[in-house]
Amino acid sequence: MKLLAGNSNRALAEAVASRLDLPLTRAQVKRFADNEVWVTIDENVRGEDVFILQSTNYPANDNLMELLVCIDALKRASAKRITAVMPYFGYARQDRKTGGRTPISAKLVANLIERAGADRVLTMDLHSGQIQGFFDIPTDNLISAPLLATDIKENYEKPAEIMIVSPDVGGVVRALAVASRLNAELAIVDKRRSGPGKSEVANVIGDVDGRRCILFDDMIDGGGTLCNAAQALIDAGATEVSAYVTHGVMSGAAVERVNGSVLKELVMTDSIPAPERATDAGKIRYVSCDKLLGEAIRRIANEESVSKLFD
Repeated sequence: MKLLAGNSNRALAEAVASRLDLPLTRAQVKRFADNEVWVTIDENVRGEDVFILQSTNYPANDNLMELLVCIDALKRASAKRITAVMPYFGYARQDRKTGGRTPISAKLVANLIERAGADRVLTMDLHSGQIQGFFDIPTDNLISAPLLATDIKENYEKPAEIMIVSPDVGGVVRALAVASRLNAELAIVDKRRSGPGKSEVANVIGDVDGRRCILFDDMIDGGGTLCNAAQALIDAGATEVSAYVTHGVMSGAAVERVNGSVLKELVMTDSIPAPERATDAGKIRYVSCDKLLGEAIRRIANEESVSKLFD
């Protein structure tokens, strides 16, 4: 087994390698003068089971091209099996036609990864579960619920008295996975989306009066959805509101928006590297998903069950 890292999240790759007691495969992932991706694998991978750890976060197109070129390089170097380990799968929000003459970009990216030569995909908390069906190769979608539920238990007194809140109807199943692990009640924020990245709260479903609420979502991009939902919960009588999110995209003024909101705390995994301004923000904290990814990689390499990780 070998583990190769692109440039999207080197720190996470090194942490996973440490978990596996495995050195990162020597490789050069650089740029030509015109910014084209240039890859050289500096050790023999013939007949090897190779895992490439590369999220497709910002800059999404550059990181996606790095992944595709790395896969092609390994395929041409006769690797036995190539697994694309994508803690964060970019373009996942475009998973269906929302109007006339619009693309299904998540399907396009899935096709690109397959055609490049990947034999398997390992990812975490896809924006929507049906994206697994866009691939015609084995695809494992890890869930962060156990990891984040453990963090809640360690940092919040009487976690069973906390109310878990889904910031929209589409995230109910995801929030329920956390609520069930904490024996907590569930509430829902009814959200209306007026356009990409824009939303407004219509109603809070559930009695949150006097409760400590934790919003749970798969990603935060501009921060508007979570911050608006947190304000709606406070207006409905919640005593405090925190948020747990798997993927911290944190684009634009997201950090400043979170810091200026009523959120007590925002906790995210390191599936995407933290922007510098986020690490200095008092309300933002990160938990590592290296143990989860490392164990999943080990199980895949040993042909063991991945689903039993969540039993």
